[in-house]
Formats: sequence, structure tokens, C-alpha cells
Amino acid sequence: MIDTVDLAQFLAGGCYLLAAEEGNSDFSLRLAKMLADGCYGLLALNFLWGLYFVIISFMRVRKLGFRSPKQQNEFIEQLMALLNKGQYAEAEEMCDGDQRALPQLAHLVIVNREIGAEPLRQLVLEVLQRDILADLERITGWVATTIKSGPLLGLFGTVLGMMAAFGQIGTGKKVETSTIAAEISIALVCTAMGLATAIPFNYLLANINARVGRVRDSLSAGLVRVLDHFQDRPVVGRERSHA
Repeated sequence: MIDTVDLAQFLAGGCYLLAAEEGNSDFSLRLAKMLADGCYGLLALNFLWGLYFVIISFMRVRKLGFRSPKQQNEFIEQLMALLNKGQYAEAEEMCDGDQRALPQLAHLVIVNREIGAEPLRQLVLEVLQRDILADLERITGWVATTIKSGPLLGLFGTVLGMMAAFGQIGTGKKVETSTIAAEISIALVCTAMGLATAIPFNYLLANINARVGRVRDSLSAGLVRVLDHFQDRPVVGRERSHA
């Protein structure tokens, strides 16, 4: 296993040798130019990384929620009809295997109905936060990181490119103005690429957060009805389970 301290010392030693052979000024210019060019690759990776999590976010939200409020209402009405009749086995079978968030939590409520109303409510809130909302927050957090990193990487590449461009003037060599202007123009592309990543991803993140909010609200509305059923009839589940 490579030690990071040894690796850093090796790189520092290599840079020192290059600087000693070629001169500090030339080495600094070449290093700045190499890092500036490398920022293009980092910006591309940052964009692809953010795009991956944007796609995952949309897929995850679509998987957890119902396609329409009407479809969710139909599911709730069918489930509540079974619960009101005391047909808990049928209600459990109805929710079992469904990957959407509301059926999963409803199945959890039905299976653990004997523990009491308040412990059951705490259990549902814990599972909701740990297994559903926390996962969505983790994914959207990476999208937010991509949005913040894009302009910073772009600015870093631009500064390095301009350092390399203006550094040529400081060498005392005759440099054409058009050459310096072209290099500065290319350096500014880094900033444009960073902003081009951050701006659309910012709108996409807002859309994802709105969808997550709708899923959270629909979950709350559905779970309240299921939990209220067992809170109003705390003994029914126990009696039927021992029958």
C-alpha cells in the first residue's frame, strides 16, 4: 500500500529536480499550463458525475412515488377498506413486494401493529428518515456538490491559464499580442464550462427537490390514515393475531 506522505515527497522531489534543470520561471509556466489543461478534464468529470446523480435522483423519486394523486388515493382506499374489515393478512399481501414508499411503510405498520400506536409511529418516522429520505438527501447532496464545484474548477483553470499567458511576458521574450489574447480566451473557456455545468444543474436540483417534497407530502397524507386506524383501534390487531 502506497503511503501518501511518501508519494507527496516523491512528487515534490521530482518537481524540484525539474525546476533545477529548466529554471524556476520556465517550470512554473509549464506547470501552470499543464494544470490549466487538466482542469478541462476535471470539468468534464464533474459534469458527468453530476449528470449521473441527476438521473439517479429522478429515477429514485419516480420509483418511490405514485404516478398521480388519483392512483395513490385508489391505493389508500383499497388498503383502508381491508383494514377496516380487519383483513390484515390481505392488506399485508397487498403491500408486500411493492417498491413504492407508501406501500413499504404501510406494510411495516401492519406487520408491527402489535407494538402500540406511539412506538409504531416512532418506528415509521425512523424508517422513513433513515431508509428513504436520507438516501434522497445523499443523492441530491452530490448534485449540489457538483453545482458548487463547477464554477470553482472553472475559475481555477482560468487563473492558471492566465498565469501561464502573462508569465510569458515576464520572461523577456518577444511575444505576439495575438498569442497572449488567444491563450487568455482559451483560459476563460474554463469559467464558461463551470458555469455551463452549474446553471442547468441548479434548475434540475430545484425540480428534484420539488418532486421529493411532493413525495414527502403524499407519504404523510397516506401514513396518517393508516396510523390513525391502529391508534383508534389498538386492540383489534392483537385480538385477531391470537385468534
